[in-house]
Amino acid sequence: MRLGLGTGSTVEFALVALAERIRQEALSVVGIPTSERTAVRCRALGIPLTDFAEVEALDLAIDGADEVQTSTLAMIKGLGGALLREKIVAGAAGRFIGIVDPSKVVEQLGMRAPLPVEVAQFGHHRTARQLAALGGAPVLRLHDGSPLVTDGGNVIYDCRGFAPIRNAHALAATLDAIAGVMGHGLFLDMAEAVMVGDPVRGTITLRRQA
Repeated sequence: MRLGLGTGSTVEFALVALAERIRQEALSVVGIPTSERTAVRCRALGIPLTDFAEVEALDLAIDGADEVQTSTLAMIKGLGGALLREKIVAGAAGRFIGIVDPSKVVEQLGMRAPLPVEVAQFGHHRTARQLAALGGAPVLRLHDGSPLVTDGGNVIYDCRGFAPIRNAHALAATLDAIAGVMGHGLFLDMAEAVMVGDPVRGTITLRRQA
């Protein structure tokens, strides 16, 4: 089985569980990681890896989310800084499953998390002004006092001004049309289900409503 392996604290639990099943059951799997962080962790755990030069498509992608809208399973992703690679991997998968804790489930996108927008470094100040003109209130994400640079060599602007996001598809189309925007954290019509790990009620599976 060809797996897309996401990034973040929740995915860490999935990686550990997957590695254990590989050892115990001799599962035949190979993964494409969504970040260098995940790649390093997979190698340490003994999870075999590949890339898109070797495989055309994935059977399943597993990833976390910063917000999940209950009715549509629309997501905001990217607080871990891997949103562009995460979207490429999710788009290549025949099935995409989200795994989250209960705090990530919301009625309306933008209630808790800002919308990350990954922007090319060249001209990023101009791109930020375009995001501001749309009402996004962009804030450049920093790491140790300097702009955080993604694995793809881009920077990230976190936009709280779009909340509440009432028409996510229209916003996604607007952001996609900006030349300097390399990707954004709106993952729409992608997840077939989201598994919510609740310490009290156990695992609850949300499915997209028709």
